[in-house]
Amino acid sequence: MTHTAAQGSPLAPEWLAVPDDLNALHEPMWAGDAARNADGELASGGIPVSELQRQYGTPLFVMSENDFRARARAFSDAFNNAFADICGGVDVYYAGKSFLCTAVVRWVEEEGLRLDTASGGELAVAYRAGIPGADVALHGNNKSDGEIHRALDMGLGRIVVDSLDELVRVGAIAQGRGEQAKVMLRLTPGVHAHTHEFIATAHEDQKFGLSMAADTTDEAGISAAEEAVAAASAHPGIELLGLHCHIGSQIFEPDGFALAAEKLLRFLAAMQEKYSITLPELDLGGGYGIAYTPVDTPRPAAEIANAMAAVVRSTCAELGIDAPRISIEPGRAIVGSTTFTLYEVGTLKTVRVDAPGTSGDGDAGNNVTYPRRYVSVDGGMSDNARPVLYDADYSAVLASRTSSAAPQLSRVVGKHCESGDIVVRDVYLPEDVAAGDLLAVPGTGAYCWALSSNYNYLARPGVVAVRDGSSRLIVRGETEEDLLNRDMGA
Repeated sequence: MTHTAAQGSPLAPEWLAVPDDLNALHEPMWAGDAARNADGELASGGIPVSELQRQYGTPLFVMSENDFRARARAFSDAFNNAFADICGGVDVYYAGKSFLCTAVVRWVEEEGLRLDTASGGELAVAYRAGIPGADVALHGNNKSDGEIHRALDMGLGRIVVDSLDELVRVGAIAQGRGEQAKVMLRLTPGVHAHTHEFIATAHEDQKFGLSMAADTTDEAGISAAEEAVAAASAHPGIELLGLHCHIGSQIFEPDGFALAAEKLLRFLAAMQEKYSITLPELDLGGGYGIAYTPVDTPRPAAEIANAMAAVVRSTCAELGIDAPRISIEPGRAIVGSTTFTLYEVGTLKTVRVDAPGTSGDGDAGNNVTYPRRYVSVDGGMSDNARPVLYDADYSAVLASRTSSAAPQLSRVVGKHCESGDIVVRDVYLPEDVAAGDLLAVPGTGAYCWALSSNYNYLARPGVVAVRDGSSRLIVRGETEEDLLNRDMGA
């Protein structure tokens, strides 16, 4: 029988059920090669967590290389199959902002994907990894002159321009070098994405993109997007490849993607007719959701691809235009579930919390006190800022052993001097969890290491790649010496 939240603590959110088996792994949240071994210990790539802790310490990001490659191939195969009859296939750009290092760039290239970057630093990683510049894109709403020059030096396949000001800057720099910059124009299609406000990026009132809404304050009444198309197509320093949009991140419903694709195709067709140009490419962004908790239901890559292909196919037929070459930018959906963060448990405490309940005489509405246990680990918001930034939910399991103890509602917290330093807000863990145990938090491959910090002068954790019984560091964990070497006061 599956217990409901009502059978657990009234302090738990409605979606959090008491698990039948605290030792089980909910598969969508984990890499395909994560499993408990014969001793009941969590292993990834065949390596038990106790061995990983002994060799690399904790906290530690544990990434499955095989799982990363499998998810990259799944997106490439699914989209190429779905769009084969429309535009000959799809260019899949791995969104490096989710997690980037030279090893990942090489995996991306070896699996036939391209790379999307968002800064000069990410370009530097790409360059060191040796990926051809033609397979790299550069994003960003405020690219510096140096970043634009670096993009041109590397021969980037596309620079995604975010505003009219930036279009002028990119065009002038390229023209001054006697070159043409390959440009995509990022548009905001005004599509509402069902996600956190801070990661929804296609509505008007935010910093990204060129508005597709007509400017009623201007005599010409054209949109910023159309103004950019006209300017870019006439600029000697610009080769206008096409259009780009991105409606947000961690999105499960396909409606927003379909609507954005339709709106951009209609705009593309209108611009081609009005300005007698060809826009051969259309980038539909990424943002596909993953499972962070047992109630998250990510869609398979093939389902996303087929739904988007149907919209592109029908809209192009209706408009009577040749389909542009489509590209997409999955990042989180490739890397997120490949990785878990391994922590060691330190202090524990239980507090009493008032919650609405039923009094002993049966009168509803009286407050009753319930226990909530705090489980402290040796990391926190410095290695996972998403809960404090986005109210992101995560889950956790006891990783170093199995337990037959009863479930207890727990809050996994970090060691920082912040009350908001919460790693997992609500999770059922065995009541016998104790100091020295290892916990694993799945789904930390995307935007955890990338957003990590040195708050309270904690060194950032390393990232270890596991594969077929072997492990290797792909990002070395920092040391106190690394932190002190930047302090120039002595």
